[in-house]
Amino acid sequence: MNKLHCIVLTLVLTCFGVLSAQNTKEKMIQEIDANASSYWNVAKDIWTFAELGYQEERSSALLQKTLKDAGFDLKVGVADIPTAFIAEYGSGEPVIALLAEFDALPGLSQDSIPVRAKIMGKASGHACGHHLFGTASVAAAITLKNWMASSQSQGTLRLYGTPAEEGGAGKVYMVRDGLFDDVDAVLHWHPGDRNSASPSNSLANKSGKFRFYGKSAHAAAAPHRGRSALDGVEAMNYMVNLMREHVPQETRMHYVITKGGDAPNIVPEFAEVYYYIRHPQAAQSGAIFDRVVEAAKGAAMGTGTRMEFEVIHGLYNLLPNKTLAKVVYENLNLVGGYTFSAEEEAFAHKIRESLGDNLPDLTFTNEVQPFVERPAGGSTDVGDVSWVVPTAGMSSATWVPGTPAHSWQAVASGGMSIGMKGMLVAAKTLAASGLDLFQNPQVIKTAEKERREKAGDDFIYKALLGDRKPPLDYRN
Repeated sequence: MNKLHCIVLTLVLTCFGVLSAQNTKEKMIQEIDANASSYWNVAKDIWTFAELGYQEERSSALLQKTLKDAGFDLKVGVADIPTAFIAEYGSGEPVIALLAEFDALPGLSQDSIPVRAKIMGKASGHACGHHLFGTASVAAAITLKNWMASSQSQGTLRLYGTPAEEGGAGKVYMVRDGLFDDVDAVLHWHPGDRNSASPSNSLANKSGKFRFYGKSAHAAAAPHRGRSALDGVEAMNYMVNLMREHVPQETRMHYVITKGGDAPNIVPEFAEVYYYIRHPQAAQSGAIFDRVVEAAKGAAMGTGTRMEFEVIHGLYNLLPNKTLAKVVYENLNLVGGYTFSAEEEAFAHKIRESLGDNLPDLTFTNEVQPFVERPAGGSTDVGDVSWVVPTAGMSSATWVPGTPAHSWQAVASGGMSIGMKGMLVAAKTLAASGLDLFQNPQVIKTAEKERREKAGDDFIYKALLGDRKPPLDYRN
């Protein structure tokens, strides 16, 4: 065979491979559409449960049952977390993993209507769309599993059920326990107000609860005999607020006083403040947190109180992986967005009345945002995963364009058909991207090379939260 014949044959085989993959992806998309109502029922149940971090017993059990019924093997209660699990199918290499979250947020109860309306008896709500996150990842995993079974493809597919992303750092304990050590690539997604698969950064984050202990006394009859724990909290907050001028400008420091006393006429003998310290680099976040601890010590000394603190969580910043991100981006473009029905458009316009001005156009749901590296914003425990395994994610429009995360508007959209449509976009994109990774081992090698170059040859993972056990009661 001469050189020209070889070139022609290579082109033919390449085209055949591309067409074959394209056909497989189309079948995957059709399969997800055919099962859309059952997946939506799962998501809506989890939306109704609205369970907080480490308390997601029904949500986790429902996702586990869905996967077990589909033929996955399960490991439950991993990393000493009752609601964490790993679902697995297949064997050998490569090992491709999907992440699934399912915890809600406190204080954001909301019905699936476009005006503020809490649900009686419910204090929490899925204001970050994790009911959609977990369900779409499960849908993608089941679709990939069905392809692996029918094609007799080699490799291992895993879905990691990861609790307590909202302040509980569930994935960090799973990474720390080595549960990702043999994984070749990780895919994830997140609900949002637009469709995007650009490589993005996040802020590293270390949090802690600072508890002050004083002496109670009658605040009018014998104030001199008391020592106010609330004074300790307020003195600490004052010093940290002064510190804002003397930290790197990218730093974010925020807090809430979770306990300030029982009555004005009683000198508080106990008070607590809960802090988040964020920075684009994990080392800086930890160092600034240490300075906050020193401020707390000084506040206790100055107010005659005693202070102790507990690190609640620590998260690395995301390590973007352009190699994997391009795979996800291509598949998001293949899947595309969606358009609103007349009822959804009316819902969206009503929601937007509560969001203010300068909002993106409603057509954002039907568009895919350009592929550009996005700056750091919030924090996520996916960051720790990304430092030990090549990781890429995406977002899809599960909320009305212009809706911020952690809002009642996000809960409302996520509980109706807008949320469902965005969830299906994510499920299809993850399934198609997983297919590409199973069929293209060179992409995985290139992604791992990129991870090593960005992390550094001398990088050794060490959890920011130290050796503490998972804070299973942090939402109590």
